Amino acid sequence: MPSFLGDEASNYDQRIQRLVPGYDLLQQLTQAQCQAALSEDAYVLVVGAGTGTEILALAKAKPKMRFVAQDISADMLSLAKKSFEQAGISDRVQCHCGSVAEIEGNFDAALCLLVLHFVADNGDKADLLSAVRQRLKPSAWLWLADLMKPQTPFELDAQFLVCQQLGLTEVGVQRMRHNFEYEFYPLDRIRLAELLDQTGFGTAQCYFKALGFTGYAIRCL
Repeated sequence: MPSFLGDEASNYDQRIQRLVPGYDLLQQLTQAQCQAALSEDAYVLVVGAGTGTEILALAKAKPKMRFVAQDISADMLSLAKKSFEQAGISDRVQCHCGSVAEIEGNFDAALCLLVLHFVADNGDKADLLSAVRQRLKPSAWLWLADLMKPQTPFELDAQFLVCQQLGLTEVGVQRMRHNFEYEFYPLDRIRLAELLDQTGFGTAQCYFKALGFTGYAIRCL
């Protein structure tokens, strides 16, 4: 799993816009789902919080909501902390650099956006989902967005074309092709359902779809 250090961290917010078609819409819809489903003072675990995009939006919409921002990249969390300070929400956010399994808490919900496809399906995906589930209250919500396996023979090529239209360079496209083949571990819907059932989650309800990127709202069993 990439650690997003140095320039990879500082350039992340600009780069992700060119890599994920509909990224802003995914964020908007996720925020709206959370606002509609969660209480004003909900306690939320954000897995792979990165530079803090999700937390900044939710904290503004829900002034009493509290968060744990988890990431394995100290550089990403350092950027997030600065943003939290500037937004005046540092007292509502605990940052954790390390694994989800190290976190203590009983959360009302969790977000895991654009993380799982970096994790190999050799037991590691199940371990991550189990660690999240163990820290959620009964009937809590998980919002999961991830790169899924292509559903048509041309979906992947279409995705590369859109990324070029969004400003990704030819070198960037070649790197992305390499990552899709060697660095990413996307699931199909059947395998995702198996993993969710295995780790204590219910049926995944789709709320976002842009080519291979899909967002799901999932209730704990």
